[in-house]
Amino acid sequence: MSGTDTVVYLGLGANLGDRRGTLTAALRGIEPAVRVNAVSSLYETAPVGPQDQPAYYNAACRGATSMTPRALLDHVKAVERQLGRSEGPRWGPREIDIDILLFGIEVVEEEGLTVPHLELANRAFVLAPLAEIAAHLLHPLLGKSIEELAAAVDQAGVRMEAGPGWHRI
Repeated sequence: MSGTDTVVYLGLGANLGDRRGTLTAALRGIEPAVRVNAVSSLYETAPVGPQDQPAYYNAACRGATSMTPRALLDHVKAVERQLGRSEGPRWGPREIDIDILLFGIEVVEEEGLTVPHLELANRAFVLAPLAEIAAHLLHPLLGKSIEELAAAVDQAGVRMEAGPGWHRI
């Protein structure tokens, strides 16, 4: 990492098609713009919102980037489009979803971009994988560790599917 790099945490999810393959492709697609240096286990999770859709696969990764938050958002949205993401209903099924969870200790509130992710502290499907790679990291607004936030949410519906290294198999 150079002195201008920022440590970022991304959440990845998919519930259509080859979920595992798509998440692996997403991890490859975000590089080299984000130099990924840690990937959580792979989790199968119940959908949020409409329940008449397939279960999700979710993971989190940590990386370093010299991009701005807005440039990173543009990059991950381009990766989503390359992997077949199309706009659909809120909380509906999707081929891929890549969210910026944390961008260093920055707090960003811009049109279409809020970091830390607005729902980070409330979602077990994000917190379970994130706690594996950032347990002691403090949420910049709440002052609580990711581990504390994960312990405070209901983990029902979150099941480990594959351990670390799943994306290399």
